[in-house]
Amino acid sequence: MSENENTGGAAPAKRNPMPLIVLGVLVIAGVCFGIYRYVAGLGHAVTDDAYVNGNLVRLTPQVSGTVVAINADETQFVKQGQLLVQLDPRDNDVALAQAKANLGQTVREVAQSFANEKRDAATVSAQQVQYTQATQDLERDRGLVAVHGVSAEALQHDEHTQASARAALEQAQATLAATRAAIAGTTPQSHPRVLQAEASLRSAWLGASRTKVLAPVSGYVVRRAVQLGQQVAPGTEMLAIVPVDSMWIDANFKENQLRGLRIGQPADVEADMYGSHVAYHGKVLGLAAGTGSALAVLPAQNASGNWIKIVQRLPVRIGLDPKELAEHPLFLGLSTTVNVDAHDQNGAALSQQPAWQVALNTDAYAAQDQGVEDEIRGIVSSNLNQPEAAPASGDAPKGASLTPPIAPRSVPPSPAARARDIGQQPSAAGEVAGK
Repeated sequence: MSENENTGGAAPAKRNPMPLIVLGVLVIAGVCFGIYRYVAGLGHAVTDDAYVNGNLVRLTPQVSGTVVAINADETQFVKQGQLLVQLDPRDNDVALAQAKANLGQTVREVAQSFANEKRDAATVSAQQVQYTQATQDLERDRGLVAVHGVSAEALQHDEHTQASARAALEQAQATLAATRAAIAGTTPQSHPRVLQAEASLRSAWLGASRTKVLAPVSGYVVRRAVQLGQQVAPGTEMLAIVPVDSMWIDANFKENQLRGLRIGQPADVEADMYGSHVAYHGKVLGLAAGTGSALAVLPAQNASGNWIKIVQRLPVRIGLDPKELAEHPLFLGLSTTVNVDAHDQNGAALSQQPAWQVALNTDAYAAQDQGVEDEIRGIVSSNLNQPEAAPASGDAPKGASLTPPIAPRSVPPSPAARARDIGQQPSAAGEVAGK
């Protein structure tokens, strides 16, 4: 037996097949997972370029003034109608007092105009009597001149007296016409000057009320830019409030993901703040009519220089369930991941009807003019020396009369017409002279 046969080589060691099996399983699992994600993603639009958005209410004063008190700061919750900032009210209080005094003075002047109407009418009547008497005297003396009953000098004196009486009558009639023109169709309460003074009082009343800056909505203060002693004017931002109960998601989808998106489609939202164990369920509310770059402050100028095509993104608004939002509040700017189920294609990509309630309103300022109508009625009544009559319900209509209107007086005939009438009738003196 040869040496090689006697020593024979050792049998080669068998390779362990387990790594190959594990590798094969992993490859198969990866392929299956990729196929599943591809098939499952055919009817979904997913993006992590999505952020929480909401209403940012910027609080500005309605009147100018100096800040003397600040009652809220950042991170604090404020309620609608709560006093947040107090402005120095003294200047506005002085303006209000001046408006009250002006209304009282105007009411007295207008009441005097109505009294002057009676005085001027009485003056016209008195001047009419004097003119009639002067005309009769002149006609009588003209008949006596022929029989030398009166002198020519006396007749001339009668003519001058009649002319003077006619001029005085015309002046009195003009004064009465001017007085009536100033008050025609009105009462002391509905006169334009009184209404203008009332409007000035309302404006001053609102100015005094608006020195108290109230919260228009309930929410959290996210920014305070006002300081004590600062002089502010309308338009100066003092506070910013965010109502956290009305948040939504602005998901920026790529333009090649928008083909299947429709209004009303369901969407799942995950916020990075809470992680995957908190899921929000919402729906598509609408698609913006322009991309982010087109609506930017400085839009891209693709017609100049070298051009590189960039995939554009379109903001899509996702509404959230209010109950889920109350349980897990979201804040402005938080990052989220949005998954829209686009299988249902019954909705529209664009709609002329709003998909959600967009009307926003507040009644925080509704009470700013409370009490001004009672104040006006009191001032008007006290300056007219009348008892204040409060209406049965609500405020009295603007311009309502508290006294019956003055009946218009008939204007006496003109002097020329009166003279013609008198001249056509023979006087008693003329009849005596003729006999």
